[in-house]
Amino acid sequence: MSRYLITGATGFIGGHLAERLVDRGVEVRCLIRETSDTSLLDPLGVEFAKVGLHDRDLLNEAVRDVDVVVHLAGRTTAFALEELLKVNRDGTYFLAEACANQEIPPVHVVVSSIAASGPVARNHVRMEYDAPRPISNYGLSKRAGECAALLFANRVPTSIVRPGMVFGERNKEMFPVFQSMAQMGSHVVLGPASPRVSLIHVDDLCELLVRVAERGQRITVDDNLQAVSGDGVYFGVCDEAPSYARLGAILKQVIGKRGARQATVPSPLTWLLGVAVEAVARLSGRPISFNLDKIREAQSESWECSVENVINDLNYEFPIRLQSRLEQTYQWYLANDWLQ
Repeated sequence: MSRYLITGATGFIGGHLAERLVDRGVEVRCLIRETSDTSLLDPLGVEFAKVGLHDRDLLNEAVRDVDVVVHLAGRTTAFALEELLKVNRDGTYFLAEACANQEIPPVHVVVSSIAASGPVARNHVRMEYDAPRPISNYGLSKRAGECAALLFANRVPTSIVRPGMVFGERNKEMFPVFQSMAQMGSHVVLGPASPRVSLIHVDDLCELLVRVAERGQRITVDDNLQAVSGDGVYFGVCDEAPSYARLGAILKQVIGKRGARQATVPSPLTWLLGVAVEAVARLSGRPISFNLDKIREAQSESWECSVENVINDLNYEFPIRLQSRLEQTYQWYLANDWLQ
């Protein structure tokens, strides 16, 4: 029986992954902080390792005797790139180092982001073998984390999964999109061009992570720490990539808002709004998700990514269409009183 270590297990994706693994009878160890809220994990009977990613000696013990490490922990927002790098690059390096220190190194599944690969031009698709070109500080930090893990790829069997926008039950990040459509009948699009977006439901992503761990290709790197031929790199996205405007139209059908309208914010106003919001956030000392970094990503032409390796290596065909997954998520929000 395999034993998994999950970092970031108290987060949205980590909690769902832990549930899936426990349901399959897998032993799960969760790397958590002293202050972590474990209320969703406690009923699962998982093992806890209270270790920070920068505690190098304790990390060696936490990784001991596990077969798979799924690295989900990371930071998504910060005022400075250096703050993101401290977690997303340095923390990944120390974890990969701990894997390499084991007598039999575990499989290391590094959960990155499509932000690490960067956007593409309209009507193009980002392929697994394309050279990464991140455009945001977050994307740069996640790509730096990938490179940190790949420094050990000659000793640690390593794969990279780059999820798109992840949604599903208990998700807070995409909830405002549902809330805006349900309560105000509007869908806000930043800028005149609505980019194609890559999404995935958390159930599909968790299934992909398990399949990558069990049967995925491992990365062989070149001198630039780029995966040779794209082997071992997987985009965690579904096989539908609607424009952001089209996503609003789908949600309109899901929620049943016949009079819903798209609210388009012109690009200059979007940047001004981003500057104002970030200034307020800096004054309060609390970074928020809507910032200039995210606006850079929102202004791109397309985030459409390939699912070629997912289909060919993992033999995964998405069983439920995007609209049905959005409906599933909406019904959960209603049932749990997130929406009235």
